[in-house]
Amino acid sequence: MSKDQYYLRIAQAVASESKCLSRQIGAILVKDKSIISTGYNGPPRGVPHCNERYTCDAYLLESLEKVNGPREYDTTICPRRAMGFGSGEGLHFCIASHAEVNCINNAARQGIATFGSTMYLSCDILPCKSCLCEIINAGIQEVVVVEYNPYDRTSLFLIEHSGLRIRTYE
Repeated sequence: MSKDQYYLRIAQAVASESKCLSRQIGAILVKDKSIISTGYNGPPRGVPHCNERYTCDAYLLESLEKVNGPREYDTTICPRRAMGFGSGEGLHFCIASHAEVNCINNAARQGIATFGSTMYLSCDILPCKSCLCEIINAGIQEVVVVEYNPYDRTSLFLIEHSGLRIRTYE
């Protein structure tokens, strides 16, 4: 098994901890062949997950009712999906941070430097613009993804002008 395969398996295991009702993503940071941090997409520490939000977030319920009318909601469906938003849309309703940001924040929380590290992701798409800004500013030198699928044109612009290396797993 190659190092890339090894790290992909770990990123996938980290992703399995995500309680996101839309998509589970895992991220790990590696420096000098050692894992220095992990993260998955989800809400901040102590904040209820989406399946619990249906019962405790008045703003969310009000927003859902404006779109769909009053009814019972399936708590196994992402609230954004229940409002008809597609992937990457309606993010103002999402309380989660992306795996990339959580991975960087977990390193910062422990006082671990991320400069010169490599981030491995369990996803088949490049990081979004917001995550790329965090990755670049954290000094991460390379991001490894399953597939080189651009999230949007802004992401490609950031990659092109930042010096950040992107590659797929070998």
